[in-house]
Amino acid sequence: MDRTPHNPFSAYHPVVALTYLTCAAAFAMAAMQPVYAALSLVGALACAACTRGAGSLRHMAWLVVVVLVVAGANVLFVGEGATVLLSWGTRAFTLEALLYGLCSGIMLAAVFIWMMSWSACLDSASITALLGHAAPTVSLMISQVMRLVPQFARRGRTVTSALAATPAAAPRNTNECTADGLRTVSVLMGWGLEDSLVRADAMHARGYACGAVRTTYRRYRIKRTDIAALAIIVAFVLANVPLVSIACSQYAFYPTPPRLVAWWGYLPYAAFVLYPVALTFREWWLWRA
Repeated sequence: MDRTPHNPFSAYHPVVALTYLTCAAAFAMAAMQPVYAALSLVGALACAACTRGAGSLRHMAWLVVVVLVVAGANVLFVGEGATVLLSWGTRAFTLEALLYGLCSGIMLAAVFIWMMSWSACLDSASITALLGHAAPTVSLMISQVMRLVPQFARRGRTVTSALAATPAAAPRNTNECTADGLRTVSVLMGWGLEDSLVRADAMHARGYACGAVRTTYRRYRIKRTDIAALAIIVAFVLANVPLVSIACSQYAFYPTPPRLVAWWGYLPYAAFVLYPVALTFREWWLWRA
């Protein structure tokens, strides 16, 4: 797992990264509570800074738009809540709907960022080694998606650059911009369909779907450090499951949300989401020592 020097899970078996990131994403999706949502987002950003570099955070500004869109949509379509911010005819826009939308948007952004770290820590070879024997079709689909989505984005930029370099094809108004976008999508779809035929023939020639057990490019062995890391992650998960359940069951956005108070139960979750930062600091300290 030597894809980036910032990957805190590079010294461990892939199952460690898979277990941690899957549990972190599951907590981010399940913990519908403002403090836990904020902690999930902070932990996801910290993990992304460790796995992809601090410079990658600049490319996540679009998630702010996602949060605002989700919050605005919830305010527009949900009229529940006791605190009315403004009214338009018979329609009331409430503070509780805005808070619920912001929390939902933050949760969605946190899940996106956890998935980005997931793709940075686990490559196609790791997925095949982990799931190749138990679920070969699923592992093949995941590894192909992890490869084809970035390739599709790169090809889109290539097509856009080629069109921009041709003055006669440069769009001049809104209609031409729309036609230019449809033309780019059409080129990418044709390119992808041609590649799918070639890739299917290549996989068939290499013996896929012949019934034989597939081998892997890399062989991973679980060491004592991997067992220790898994034990820490499992302990964090077992400790946080009841705490998250208690916090979420005692908090409701409608009709009025209760007041948030300081609670010791947030500390285990904060330690869990900052676990990659601790691994990064440990690696830095060992190299420094």
